[in-house]
Amino acid sequence: MTNRRAFLTGLGATALISATPAARAATGTALHVLSSPNCGCCHAWADLARARGYAVTVEDLTDPGAQKAARGVPANLVSCHTVDADGYVFEGHVPFEAMEAVLRDRPDITGLAVPGMPMGSPGMGDDPNARYDVIAFGGSAGAGRVFYRAGTQRPFDV
Repeated sequence: MTNRRAFLTGLGATALISATPAARAATGTALHVLSSPNCGCCHAWADLARARGYAVTVEDLTDPGAQKAARGVPANLVSCHTVDADGYVFEGHVPFEAMEAVLRDRPDITGLAVPGMPMGSPGMGDDPNARYDVIAFGGSAGAGRVFYRAGTQRPFDV
């Protein structure tokens, strides 16, 4: 028979083990998603973010060109949704590992973008083997440079 103290200790240890580092880091981080109206993949990305522990709000884009430009997103890097998070901008289907690296390491950039809507990216099929580039823009990245290569064994070695 298990006593109360042993049960509570085991319950606490289980909670610590089951919470991944990414989920622990994400808890409480607010993501404001500006979504293309009626876009299912934008909402799929937001749902994946919620599942990782982010506090997500979604608002429809009313003037996408102006709203993206105001956040410093270069026209050649646009996608369907734009995310404001902790002083950074994430354009499109940015993988969470790349976004979490930016939020953790705080590089001198405006944000990250996944131009277009690549199949297999988060919200577009969620295939961990999908290959596409994540581009850093603004600040030290200037007009853009590859920050992360999704679907590769060494995604940050660019």
